[in-house]
Amino acid sequence: MTVEGSRRITGIAFGLVLVATAGTAFAQSAADRAVEAARQYAGETLTITWEAPLQALDPLTHSAPIWEELTGVRIQVVEVPINELFTRTIAEHRSGTRALDMLNVVPAWMPDMVEAGVLQPLDTYIDKYGYREELQDIAPAYRDNQMTYGDQIYGLADDGDVFLLYYRTDLFGDEANQAVFRAAYGYDLAPPKTWDEFYDISKFFTDIGGGDLYGSALILSPGLVHYLYEMRLRTAGGRFFDPETMDPLINSDIAVAVLEDMVRQIDNMPPGAAGWGPIEVLNAWLAGELAMQIWWPPLGRWSAGYGADTQALSWLPESTVAGNVGYALPPGGHPELAGGFALCVSSDSGKKELAYLFAQWLNSRDFSMSRITLPFAMRDPFRTSHFNSDAYKALWPAAGDYLAILEEAAQTGIPDLSIIDTFAYEESLTRAIVAALSGQDARASLDQAAGEWREITREIGIDDQRKAYMAWSSKPGAYPN
Repeated sequence: MTVEGSRRITGIAFGLVLVATAGTAFAQSAADRAVEAARQYAGETLTITWEAPLQALDPLTHSAPIWEELTGVRIQVVEVPINELFTRTIAEHRSGTRALDMLNVVPAWMPDMVEAGVLQPLDTYIDKYGYREELQDIAPAYRDNQMTYGDQIYGLADDGDVFLLYYRTDLFGDEANQAVFRAAYGYDLAPPKTWDEFYDISKFFTDIGGGDLYGSALILSPGLVHYLYEMRLRTAGGRFFDPETMDPLINSDIAVAVLEDMVRQIDNMPPGAAGWGPIEVLNAWLAGELAMQIWWPPLGRWSAGYGADTQALSWLPESTVAGNVGYALPPGGHPELAGGFALCVSSDSGKKELAYLFAQWLNSRDFSMSRITLPFAMRDPFRTSHFNSDAYKALWPAAGDYLAILEEAAQTGIPDLSIIDTFAYEESLTRAIVAALSGQDARASLDQAAGEWREITREIGIDDQRKAYMAWSSKPGAYPN
């Protein structure tokens, strides 16, 4: 696939990487060690999975060509839609095809994949190729929450996915708006720290918007709405389970209040927004129809128009808000990591060491910098060195502010629920949330989900699930309060 704009943006990075990693008379960085060790496998082919379509442009048009030039090892990319990636990976393992070498894995899937025998432990390779020290450059929220199951590392955290609050600085900074808001609500107009403030500000802008501007929109569609609920439940002090009995707590008073407030927030959103997914929110935001919203980091780049001239982003509407976008943590101050990816090695691969070497090189401090500047590939900054990069800060005028919020989010972010058969629990929870958003009683909806969670846990085995839950809940970011 040819992406003309991407070549213009990444051409300099391509040259710098070749200079930094080619030859044998260089300082031995983690990227260098991976390249040098991989050269003995020249002529081999690695088969890797990657999310289709935008994410896959990273290896297809950028990383794989450079790797092949440096090592002589070819990369075959298997592009899989995100909603099929888990099942495809499990199916390949169960059928014994041995067709996959390096895997892209959403961290929340790790318990299921480890228990199924899909993933190879990486600690031996990490120590052999001197990568453990460089892992400290990966920001805490990702390093501490997204790489391990039990006491072993199974993946290299490779994507700074996290929810950010985006707001219109021209609207929030308008003196007339500030005066009217303070007179009406008794405090200053600023990015909301609480969900009550979020409601007030949304109502204010919806009331003055006259149908052309609404206060907010959120991603509330099935399949994704659970991320918002998981974040809000935990920042409000709620829990998923009683750790002793494994009885679900998703219908507690706190949990019900959170869901009821999610329903309340719809009052100040555009018509039909109760079912909006990321594309609808994205389009409304870029069109200037929203005062604030919550999305993943790529929106910060796209709002500024970064990469708008690339063929791969030709589908993206032109931003009408460029230069007027501020960044903040969502209310509660502990944003959901909401997805992300880890680079893993298939336990079925006949080329495990080579697969690991490619993962180390991709993930390394030296090379990952070029990947997270790709405007279309949607890998987001995840290292301290990324947040401090002067080159990144120069990409658009407010890029420094953007990186500062990403770094803060990488200190306080909270991981997605990650236990055995997480999908089953999330599907049940999603049904309850969608029912409440559609007008049904929030408590009754969550009571129904709690009953389903009890049955799921019973089928898995209470002791087995308790072990997985305790492994997850003991991670530093699982419960912020």
